[in-house]
Amino acid sequence: MIDPDTIDFEKGNGLVPVVVQDAATLQVLTLAYMDRAALDETLASGEATFFSRSRGGRWRKGETSGDRLHVVGITPDCDNDALVLSVRPVGNACHLNRTSCFGDLDAPSVGRIARLEQTIARRAAADPSESWTAKLIAQGPKRIAQKVGEEGVETALAGVAGPDEELASEAADLVYHLLVLLHARNMVFQDVLDVLASRAEAGKGQPAP
Repeated sequence: MIDPDTIDFEKGNGLVPVVVQDAATLQVLTLAYMDRAALDETLASGEATFFSRSRGGRWRKGETSGDRLHVVGITPDCDNDALVLSVRPVGNACHLNRTSCFGDLDAPSVGRIARLEQTIARRAAADPSESWTAKLIAQGPKRIAQKVGEEGVETALAGVAGPDEELASEAADLVYHLLVLLHARNMVFQDVLDVLASRAEAGKGQPAP
């Protein structure tokens, strides 16, 4: 992930601040600190280990609560004196039993897309008689694609003649069914974002309209 020797611990008297972020939803979960030993332990174990300023020592997240932070990536800032820890959380990050230490919201803004994908993945294994998502997936991509088409038409009609609330509701239905279709095809919304990113990169060399 990173070379610990490149991190400037001296500037912070042996510690660097660590922003912990959900790898899927991009929600900021907590702010913690690491010394060199905590970073080494994190790299060796694959689980977030921090230095507690109040306890005066290292602690691995979840030692008492069972709420773990599995590390996906570690990115230093431009001065190599702060880190962003990208994680897949198991349980809550906050000791108050909340998803994040920064407020009560779970996966705000576009993070809701990733949370919905996780919900779809869980419900895909449910009994089709008890879950609309499972029923749709059991019917296969062709049926799901038909639903995407229907919802697209309803969204377009709401966009032309409906109030804002109707447009938002129909658009939500469209997004949901699109995510179900992607799941049925073993794809995720990130695949769509990757295409958008590549198009944006390709367009950098184009003259402005």
